[in-house]
Amino acid sequence: MHERETPGLPLGWVKLGEASQVLRALAAAYGVPRCDDITRCGDGGCGRRTAIQARTDGGPMLDWQKDTICYKHVGELAIQADVYRVPGRTWQPVIVWIHGGALIAGNREAIAPWQVELYLQAGFCLVSIDYRLAPETKLPEIIADLRDAIRWVRRCGPGLFGLDPERLAVIGHSAGGYLTLMSGFCVQPAPRAIVPVYGYGDLIGSWYSQPDPFYCRLAPVPPETALGSVGQTPISAPQDWQRFSFYLYCRQQGLWPREVGGVDPHGNPGWFTPYCPLQNVTGSFAPALLLHGDQDTDVPYEQSRLMAAALQQAGVACELITLQGRGHGFDGDADAAQDAQIQSAFQRVLAFLREHCA
Repeated sequence: MHERETPGLPLGWVKLGEASQVLRALAAAYGVPRCDDITRCGDGGCGRRTAIQARTDGGPMLDWQKDTICYKHVGELAIQADVYRVPGRTWQPVIVWIHGGALIAGNREAIAPWQVELYLQAGFCLVSIDYRLAPETKLPEIIADLRDAIRWVRRCGPGLFGLDPERLAVIGHSAGGYLTLMSGFCVQPAPRAIVPVYGYGDLIGSWYSQPDPFYCRLAPVPPETALGSVGQTPISAPQDWQRFSFYLYCRQQGLWPREVGGVDPHGNPGWFTPYCPLQNVTGSFAPALLLHGDQDTDVPYEQSRLMAAALQQAGVACELITLQGRGHGFDGDADAAQDAQIQSAFQRVLAFLREHCA
């Protein structure tokens, strides 16, 4: 499929009782908005500019704006990014933010507003990206979008938004945390710092390639429901949570690596090696600060523990912050902005970013 970089399906849903409630909870954790919460911008170029005024931490009003831009075309699909910045600031460090959703769902709008304000108040510009999603698009092309997005930020950000391309960090949550870890070695030059939040470095371990005990306690998702929630045409910004039924089906059947990668991990595990950060740790890996709740039932806490141990063994600057008693999507709760443990963790994130992106 032809790809070019640029400078500038509602489906039926079958309720599944308890499983439906879990799907809605997953969507809420990933910050997937309702259809009517999203204003789509036009194809190509800067489609929308929004001026916003907000008060952060009881301090003075912070004026900032959001520009929506297409950073890449794949055929007829425009893949977009939201650029959050404070007007008038120049040559500022930049955070590339990557949404979660199991590489199957989610979009760039998923970032919590309090985190946008936190990063802007700290002096960063924030670029939240979309990327093509599985199963319509497979893993190699998803990673290509990751690389292209960061390349676009570095090449076009200075002229368009006054960004410093040298002082770039990557932050992502869940599957976005996985992509964040990928950026630590597959993007050149590597980011100055990466912050994977409840991410993972292993794609083919039993936690993902075997039926998951937690999700198997729920009502099984029928194959026709799962397949009916996805399509054939590449997509990068679904507007609701229906695709999570396909994710739940994959977890119940142990099919996630096959559906996302297009390759059977049991028959050809070596194919996944270039896409497993845990197997690609060297001393040149980007400095990393990992956050994970020790009660995560979606992505095991062990994933961050193993990743941190491998990075430390390789001599990479690394720290793991464990949030006691917290599950998946802990920072997406409505009261997260007032939660002392979560706010302490994100203050450490800011200190880490300042240390490596100063």
